[in-house]
Amino acid sequence: MPESRSEAETDEKGETPSKNIISVISQFADDNLTIVRNISTGLAIAGVIVISRSIKLITKFGLASEIPARFIEKNVSLRGRVQTITETGLEVEHIPIYIPVLSPLLAKGGGRVYPLAVRLAGVELTPEGRVWLEQHLSPAQTVWLKLVSREEETLHCLVSGSLRSLCLNEEVLRLGLARTVPVSGLHPQSHLYLRLHQRLLKAEVKAERKGRGMWKEDSLWERTSQAVWDNSLVRLIRRIFKLESKFMNVARLRPVSEYNCVIMCLCLRSRSSICQLIAQRLL
Repeated sequence: MPESRSEAETDEKGETPSKNIISVISQFADDNLTIVRNISTGLAIAGVIVISRSIKLITKFGLASEIPARFIEKNVSLRGRVQTITETGLEVEHIPIYIPVLSPLLAKGGGRVYPLAVRLAGVELTPEGRVWLEQHLSPAQTVWLKLVSREEETLHCLVSGSLRSLCLNEEVLRLGLARTVPVSGLHPQSHLYLRLHQRLLKAEVKAERKGRGMWKEDSLWERTSQAVWDNSLVRLIRRIFKLESKFMNVARLRPVSEYNCVIMCLCLRSRSSICQLIAQRLL
């Protein structure tokens, strides 16, 4: 019995220091609850900053080369603001994700940010297509860019409006304002290339069947009248009537005999230099 009693006292003495440490920490946390909360918040913010920097979540891209390769491989969609319509596509200012506290801290100050050069992937615009884009994409309008490939400092994207319900690549093809071309930066046998090219080709075929835009054909009457108008015999008759009208105008201004009028008309119709000289003398 004395031995068991001494062992119990030893166990109680051994547990006493650990219990004292826990109680002290608990008491400190209770007394300084605000400090503990601030420390937790600071650690959380620091973690978010580290993660955001690593994945470039709130970075504003000013050049196509600044966009990580994994963004393009995963076909990430970026939000942007239209600056201008160019000969080959658009110039778009990237709008990053905005987080109230972190975005001002991570913003790059002092450096000039250039707009991104964007081309409609798989599409070659006609002049009418560029005019259509200028009419339907006002400056500072928000668009979505689904990254397809990158070629130097040019991005090939599927461009959508602010509601992301209308793909401009397909729309210009559907209206006959562009033609399909191979998608730059993608392997012709890749799944993405085949799927995208088939999608764009379907829109182009639809425009061709309905005769829209560049696929519009003249009616039978327009084609017939144009062929008649370009005929060589018709051109000769038009030329003769033009010369006769010129002769009649001269005859009204200067009285001449009927004989001279006949000679003048024949000389004007002739290509001989002598006849033309006679006609000039009569005039």
